Amino acid sequence: MTQTNHIGKAPNRVDGPLKVAGTAHYSGEFNVPHLAYGYVVSSPIAKGKVVAIHADEVRALPGVLEVFSHENVPYLAWFDKSYKDQIAPGGSPFRPLHSPDITFNQQPVALVVADTFELARYAAALLRIDYEQEDHETNLETKRTEGYAPGGGKTGFQAPPPPRGNPDKALKNATHSIEAEYAHGAQHHNPMELFTTTVEWRGDGKITAYDKTQGVYNVKNYLMGVFGLGKDEVRVVNQFMGGGFGAGLRPQYSVFMAVLATLELKRSVRVTLTRQQMFSIGHRPNTLQLLKMGTNPDGTLASLQHHALHETSQFEDYTENIVNWSGMLYQCENVKLGYQLAKLDIYSPQDMRAPGAASGNVGLEVAMDEMAYAAGLDPLEFRLRNYADRDQNVDKPFSSKKLRECYKQAAAKFGWETRTQKPRSMRANGKLRGMGMGGGVWDATQTKSAAKALISADGKLTVRSATGENGTGTYTIMTQIAAETLGLPLEAVTFELGDTDQPEAPIQGGSWTAASVGTAVKNACDALGEKILKLAQKPADSPLKDAKYDEVEFVNGQLRLRLDHDQAVVLRDVLQASGETQLEADSSALPNMLKQQGYSMHSHNVAFAEVEVDEDLGTIKVTRVVSAVAAGRILNQKTARSQVLGSVVWGLGMALMEETVMDHKFGRYVNHNFAEYHIPVNADIPHIDVIFVHEDDDIVNPLGVKGIGEVGMLGVTAAIANAVFHATGKRVRDLPIMLDKLL
Repeated sequence: MTQTNHIGKAPNRVDGPLKVAGTAHYSGEFNVPHLAYGYVVSSPIAKGKVVAIHADEVRALPGVLEVFSHENVPYLAWFDKSYKDQIAPGGSPFRPLHSPDITFNQQPVALVVADTFELARYAAALLRIDYEQEDHETNLETKRTEGYAPGGGKTGFQAPPPPRGNPDKALKNATHSIEAEYAHGAQHHNPMELFTTTVEWRGDGKITAYDKTQGVYNVKNYLMGVFGLGKDEVRVVNQFMGGGFGAGLRPQYSVFMAVLATLELKRSVRVTLTRQQMFSIGHRPNTLQLLKMGTNPDGTLASLQHHALHETSQFEDYTENIVNWSGMLYQCENVKLGYQLAKLDIYSPQDMRAPGAASGNVGLEVAMDEMAYAAGLDPLEFRLRNYADRDQNVDKPFSSKKLRECYKQAAAKFGWETRTQKPRSMRANGKLRGMGMGGGVWDATQTKSAAKALISADGKLTVRSATGENGTGTYTIMTQIAAETLGLPLEAVTFELGDTDQPEAPIQGGSWTAASVGTAVKNACDALGEKILKLAQKPADSPLKDAKYDEVEFVNGQLRLRLDHDQAVVLRDVLQASGETQLEADSSALPNMLKQQGYSMHSHNVAFAEVEVDEDLGTIKVTRVVSAVAAGRILNQKTARSQVLGSVVWGLGMALMEETVMDHKFGRYVNHNFAEYHIPVNADIPHIDVIFVHEDDDIVNPLGVKGIGEVGMLGVTAAIANAVFHATGKRVRDLPIMLDKLL
């Protein structure tokens, strides 16, 4: 309906000035009156029980307010249903301070609350706790034969589709075949901002929780369910977040601890986890994958089999969609996919950027590279021969798919035609040079969302929705959508988010925020626009007298006929003449299931990577990456590019650096800090080219947008691994690829 003037451009982040000036408040920066501080005490054992807590010694310290543990925590409601209804990892999450039983190392066993943070930390160090230790098991290798198929319990988990064709027979009769195992250890989210909750006691049992979370309503419903609070008794706020990457999808135990202490002490309390404790709140699970592939004489896939086994905790079945993608990314008539879990004495894994897909994609795309070599084909040519125009998992066409164009543009930009096929055949700067590629696919999802739009007589628009801002650019793209819908300059629009006093929105995760909340914002602005049109039609001489809403457009502060721009009114004049100080409209957005039911909806990407490997030292340097993404309509070229840049950095870290090392003797991660858990820094990052391949798709949602934050990571890790093979001739199937695996 409107003339494009904001969407698709590259305006700066509207929240940028607040962040640079230090006036963007994070969860640990709300200095409420009479604030006390809690410090969490963690278990040093992986399995057993707490026998005794010598809390009186600590309570006697001046300034210590209380020591909370399973011994004195009051009865709690623990209504799981209120949690399971959320769009987040399902199951029965860990219940802090619920019993003396220890189920994982670093389990929180007590909370010391004091007048100052320093005193709380000191008192926690003095707290003596007696444990009864039991034998534990934290090694996935010991569970290879004990895997079991999960029964569900997680929102969004889809069991692998049943086998199609006859994959075993097709593999046996294949012209060429491969069979290999691919693995990676546990990886942790490591956002810069620590998980912190500041709970303000408002009296009469009412609280406001300033919590680090990717979903304020998710946390509110959790707190209502656990503590038996009414909806008017708890408000949750998160307006800025210093990185989440999936770690904030679930309410973390910091919010439980802070709310517990606040309700019991009737005093505001802040709880902040330490960097070491950040490694006790979930991770990408240690995963083993077995892939078998075979080709026909013409290089098309004859058989594809993909089986995954990963760890979960003793108290729930955490599940991921690891293998499903292998049944849809390439054309193959004979496919078998399998997925199993193994219980260990660890904390539950948790969704981490592109959960499931990031793991399964590495196995699939490295196996595709191996299969291409076995069949004597260029890896890009092999993928083109097996290009899928239809999602065979559900036997539906894609709503849109420009992956072939991604291949074409990215390969041209990268210079793939200069690559020689033989490993160890290219050199540069005295080092072995390698080129590799990998592709990916991620769901394009829309979920229920709501928004409210308000416009004042001076033409200033405010739009509200309780979504989140992880740094993805939500403030900016929602401002763009609202401004374009009502034809206003960006500076005339304010978008507010992250507060349960606002209309409900889903957690910010899964790459669905732009599609879900963006559609709700547009609907709310359109609903407001219809009210404005009715006001504009009240004067007898109105040039818009008989116009319908789809016959007008808002452009540059005017409301005018689409087919006759001279028939127009000034928006501000209409509002001021109405006598109304403010107009408002609410709206929500749901996916159009009737329109979507016949299609499979996904974003796609491809990444090309170049590496240089020192032949003597085995060191690897990624020198170039080209990433091409087909994700519908791009709302903001700048923030979208930043999302893909971040995704590429994650893929590089997964390929070459990130690994949380478990000491199985103690059942504890030993590198639980920034010094020894290696993540990429500026010096590790090569030149990255980002290409967006436009797709027109009115099926996914009215805006035509798809998510990019997760799909941009896919293909990158495999592309680097494949480039390392091309450079060295050595195939490393166990991530991360470190120099000891090459020497």
